[in-house]
Amino acid sequence: MSGTLWFSNRLLRDQVDLAYDRALAGALRAIDLNTSTASGGLSVEQPFLLLEFFELTTNARVYFRVSTEDGLAEIGSPFLPLPTEPLVSGEPQFYFAQHEETPVRVAALARPAHPPLPSNPNGRIVVQVAESLGTREVFLDQVLRRSIERDALGIGMSVLLLVMGIVITLRPLTRLRQELESRPADDLRPLDATALPSEVRPLVVAVNRHMARYAEMARTQRQFLDDASHQLRTPLSVLRTQVDFALRETDPAETRRALLAMHEGLDRAVRMANQMLALARARDASLLEGGAVMEVVDLVELAQGVARQLLPNARAKRLDFGVEAPSSPVPVRGSDWLLREALLNLVDNAIRYAPIGSAVTVHVLRDERHALLQVEDQGPGMNAHDIERAGVRFRRGTAGKQLPGAGLGLAIVHTIAQMHGASLRLENRDDGPGLHATLVFSLGDSGQTESRWKAATP
Repeated sequence: MSGTLWFSNRLLRDQVDLAYDRALAGALRAIDLNTSTASGGLSVEQPFLLLEFFELTTNARVYFRVSTEDGLAEIGSPFLPLPTEPLVSGEPQFYFAQHEETPVRVAALARPAHPPLPSNPNGRIVVQVAESLGTREVFLDQVLRRSIERDALGIGMSVLLLVMGIVITLRPLTRLRQELESRPADDLRPLDATALPSEVRPLVVAVNRHMARYAEMARTQRQFLDDASHQLRTPLSVLRTQVDFALRETDPAETRRALLAMHEGLDRAVRMANQMLALARARDASLLEGGAVMEVVDLVELAQGVARQLLPNARAKRLDFGVEAPSSPVPVRGSDWLLREALLNLVDNAIRYAPIGSAVTVHVLRDERHALLQVEDQGPGMNAHDIERAGVRFRRGTAGKQLPGAGLGLAIVHTIAQMHGASLRLENRDDGPGLHATLVFSLGDSGQTESRWKAATP
């Protein structure tokens, strides 16, 4: 506000000075035209009539002075000061000065004498006209006051319009706030952004997206709790019955059989709990903003690590167990712990279903467009209906009805494959019993993946 007033005052003062200086320049030219050196000396014709007319026009005190540049001859007010800057011939100069304790505005003009004065042939004549500043300042104050009133009125109207605009603009947001406050805690329906200003809609869209992710995570957590309460209730009840039986039994052999059954039940419960937690972690990672942390993963190293981890299980069944992979790395873009979890489930299933003394092999394959992580076993395989329904939670195929398990392994693999843009392919072997369980990764950006792998490899 103060800066605007200062700028307005400055601009108005310049405009008023320019207008008054034009009148002052006219009086200066008039006196100059009536100044003569033809008589050999300095003379001015009728200067007081000109000044009287100028005083009536400006309603101010007017002074004049005509002199030679050396000051030896002068007419008019003797104490009218000259400017601090040298005068340029033929160009009027305007400046503020003090004349007999009166502030004045002075116009000065220097020109060569025509004809030249005998005493100074190269000398110049200086013509000065001055007016007091009283009338000019009064006019300036009036104009400035009106300008301030106009600016204040404009600012007041602008503030009023701004406040009205803010109130009108925030009214839909106020309704939105009231709607959110009135909702129950579990109401995560998306907000309606149609009646909101266009500037606010991206924010509402982002909030809706966040609410959708939160709703999906809440649904996943509820599903996990429902699954856990349903699936763990039965084995825990069985364990309780077996404990009661063992406590009542006095025969050591029967007690041992009861303890072995309890041990087997605990193994099944631990495996089921671990698989349910792995499935929940995979789903939570898929719901996070940006998904799981992706990095360059070498499928060869991954397969060898999983094989070492499950080697004791394979030896317990006397399986021909190994990894067939190229000597060079096969890098893909993915999450190491999620891919490891998927492969662990595939290999663990293969070991469980493979007959004693058979073979389980992990293959790592690659062509120009795809990388494959394949687990081959010599088990009973799967029928077409089981292959079609593979990946459904807690569903077990025909071949697995008599084996311990929760039916979560392929559901975990299927979820992790979707997160990585991969596919899970299940096919029975052509040359005998068994199954090929294959994770197929697309290598559309294989060049970038190779470069990232080389940069990350020391």
